[in-house]
Amino acid sequence: MPHDGNESTKPPSDPALRVKALESLLVEKGLVDPETLDLLVDTYEHKIGPQNGARVVARAWLDQDFKSSIKIDCSSIIKQVFGFEGRQGEHIIAVENTSKTHNVVVCTLCSCYPWTVLGLPPVWYKSAPYRARIVEDPRSVLAEFGTDIPLDKNILVWDSTSELRYLVIPERPRGTEGWSEEQLITLITRNSMIGVELAKDPAS
Repeated sequence: MPHDGNESTKPPSDPALRVKALESLLVEKGLVDPETLDLLVDTYEHKIGPQNGARVVARAWLDQDFKSSIKIDCSSIIKQVFGFEGRQGEHIIAVENTSKTHNVVVCTLCSCYPWTVLGLPPVWYKSAPYRARIVEDPRSVLAEFGTDIPLDKNILVWDSTSELRYLVIPERPRGTEGWSEEQLITLITRNSMIGVELAKDPAS
């Protein structure tokens, strides 16, 4: 989103105002403890979120044995290696994008999603149009995200459930040979780990 230099003087967006109003009402009614709410927000902003998944993917790019193991049982390995665990983080399987295959994730029944590594699900992931169309015509939906998949590349759509969730390992961008894990993390986005986008181009 472009900034005009006066971002701090703009009022919050309508959704943000609604959230603040609801938060204030819940606190005023004594239904929510402000300290608990602050802790919850801090947890999902800084401890649980796509930064966790980006670390997992970057490690997979650098370590073939690690990548092989998370493709079998991601949840156990990331708990052991990084300490990542929590709600909707059980039974995650990593699926790898390659030169021949592109993976994308959906939950056609509701919005099952690996919170442990991706944080809270985006609104579009939970929407009925995405849940239906990504299964019926994934190539067109990906194109709407700006992701053009060549016709000779197969697209696999993985349907998450309450028992099993997926993390996409995007293809490692060219030109990142010799990059450290911390450098690679900057190229990995939440959307690339859902599969609707590619990892960032290091040249951009």
